[in-house]
Amino acid sequence: MFRRLFKAVLPKDDEVLRAKIYRRLLREDAKMGGQLFGPVPENVRREFFCLDEHTWVWHEEWTDESGTHRILTTRYDVRPHGIFKAQDGQPYRPVSREEVGRLLHAMYEYNRVLDAQLSPVLGVA
Repeated sequence: MFRRLFKAVLPKDDEVLRAKIYRRLLREDAKMGGQLFGPVPENVRREFFCLDEHTWVWHEEWTDESGTHRILTTRYDVRPHGIFKAQDGQPYRPVSREEVGRLLHAMYEYNRVLDAQLSPVLGVA
């Protein structure tokens, strides 16, 4: 009986386990990133994270004054010839210089905080 239970509950192989760990770490990083520029208001979900080596995501959910649930997701794609963004399924378009500056600052802060959190765990000074 326990053998069947463990097979049902535990991942079948290392790849599944790695994927679960990756998703959990990504959720934690996203939450940390959402708090970089001040406290997140109650009933607001704000996330900022690095999805892969070329993609950054800003995601926010809230309820407006009329009670409507709002969601805004912005994906930033870093390419050799510039940074482009897409919001809520729209096509990618170039990012202004001003927005590039804000994004670079956000990326720097994200990496700084993440490095500070990981350094003690990894034994890096």
